[in-house]
Amino acid sequence: MRPVQDVLNQIKWDKKLKPDEYAIEYLDFGKRVSIPYTAIKRVEGLFMIIDKNGEETNIPLHRIRIVKQKGEIVWQR
Repeated sequence: MRPVQDVLNQIKWDKKLKPDEYAIEYLDFGKRVSIPYTAIKRVEGLFMIIDKNGEETNIPLHRIRIVKQKGEIVWQR
């Protein structure tokens, strides 16, 4: 299985891919949360930093469960 960090970086840097077509699902205190890929401000080390209500929030990469493109799963833990 490819590390999720590789998948996130490919979406960002591969000119053939359109980041606005992707969504990320992660666990937040046992609840599954879905965000558009474009909500990710950056990936640093083992965290993705998102804008949540105007503040930066660090989400550990190990919480990511699914990456979808146009509703289809392209990566799953």
